[in-house]
Amino acid sequence: MAFGVGAFNPAEARSRMRGVFYGWWLVPISGVVHMTTSVPLFHAMGLWFVALESAFGWNRTQLSLAFSFTRIEGGILGPIEGYLVDRLGVRRMVLIGLSILGVGFLLMSQVRDSKDIPIVRDLPFEILPDFVRIVEPALMFYLVFMVMALGQGLSGWLTMNTMLNNWFTRHKAKAMGYSSAIGRLGALVLIPAIAWAVDPEQDNFGWSMTAMLLGIVTLIMVIPVSRLIRNKPEDYGLLPDGDEPRDTTGTAGTGGTAGTGRPAARRVPPSDGDFTLRDALRTPTFWLISFGQGFTSMVLIAMMAHLAPMLWDQGVSVPMAGWVVSTYTAMSMIFQIVGGYVGDMISKRFAYFVFTSIQAGAVVVLVFVPEISVLLGLPSLVVVFGFAIMFGIGFGGRNPISTSIRGEYFGRSSFGKIMGMSQVPMNIMLLGAPIYPAILHDMQGSYDFAFLSLAFLNFIGGAMFLLAKKPSKPVSRQRAAASG
Repeated sequence: MAFGVGAFNPAEARSRMRGVFYGWWLVPISGVVHMTTSVPLFHAMGLWFVALESAFGWNRTQLSLAFSFTRIEGGILGPIEGYLVDRLGVRRMVLIGLSILGVGFLLMSQVRDSKDIPIVRDLPFEILPDFVRIVEPALMFYLVFMVMALGQGLSGWLTMNTMLNNWFTRHKAKAMGYSSAIGRLGALVLIPAIAWAVDPEQDNFGWSMTAMLLGIVTLIMVIPVSRLIRNKPEDYGLLPDGDEPRDTTGTAGTGGTAGTGRPAARRVPPSDGDFTLRDALRTPTFWLISFGQGFTSMVLIAMMAHLAPMLWDQGVSVPMAGWVVSTYTAMSMIFQIVGGYVGDMISKRFAYFVFTSIQAGAVVVLVFVPEISVLLGLPSLVVVFGFAIMFGIGFGGRNPISTSIRGEYFGRSSFGKIMGMSQVPMNIMLLGAPIYPAILHDMQGSYDFAFLSLAFLNFIGGAMFLLAKKPSKPVSRQRAAASG
């Protein structure tokens, strides 16, 4: 379906459905995409790790390598994804990304040990060397996980936030906060469901059937979701935040310029404050934000991979671990909204520092659960859920701010490219986030030192945001504005 412009634009009429600016309809749509791309793959990663560890006997380091490979992939493809979303548009990226993700889940369901593959099963088993029997399913898992991560990267966080950055200016942080909160709302159901389905101690669906079902559901939703996506308000004669377009004489219009049949919003020049990618790279602020978010995300990535295994080591069942994850997910859902409002009301860099400090404190609580339990006379599981509440507050509150601050500082024109390039240093830092705790656990039998050091780096990242002041607009544009 083509979305051209003319005297009557059905897409524009739909964009004003029931008097609501279409950008606000895109918020729940992006929330659904967030849920589909991030929850089963990343937030439930620890649950998959427990199931796969039980099925194949892999250690934590082997499992964590899959997560690290995706950081390498993200570091390489981040700038490409940013370029593509600015070039192809959000709709096409969602269509392509969700399709790849769905196929990836189907492929994951087929990861097997060599002796379980029909072609191999009928051969004399001694033909296969020992290293093939051990490495082959792990290699399959790594490759499949990278396929899923590619699909997630093309359609997930960067793409959805680029879309919302296009549709909102004054309400940017709120829109991104609501979107993330809706994604977390779906996770409240999805995380316990995945935990129940893949629990290795119960005869439920199993990890393979669960992966297959997720793949089928993802592929079913590709077409209807992508058809609801809109790239930019200017394409439909609108302006960000639902502002009324104006014609060339400065008179407010109803969506078109008199006598042309073309949306007036398309005639609005880019803001003088918009940065190109090159402009952004020249500012210290870009690097402070990129490295700051990397430091504050390291503990989150480690937590996604190792929280459930850590609780499993302490005797907590997989379904109960799923409820712990759901608890911090529920709190993050609430504080995505709170963080969005706070980020639009006060300094984003100060708000980010406060929320990341809470996140770091929560990790310290998790490490000292036994000591805090004895000190307060509480069951250890109560302290664990206390950690989950604190972690959800910190993680949820900082999430919309980390993205909206880039839109506030660098503008809309090259947002996708700037976001994509900022993933390069961030993903390099995140490369070791899942492996570092795994290696220490396999060596020491404990996650304590790993998580304490990650909490310290988390605090450093928040402090870097405090230093990230809003940059001056590019000099070339200052001169152009002065001469005009």
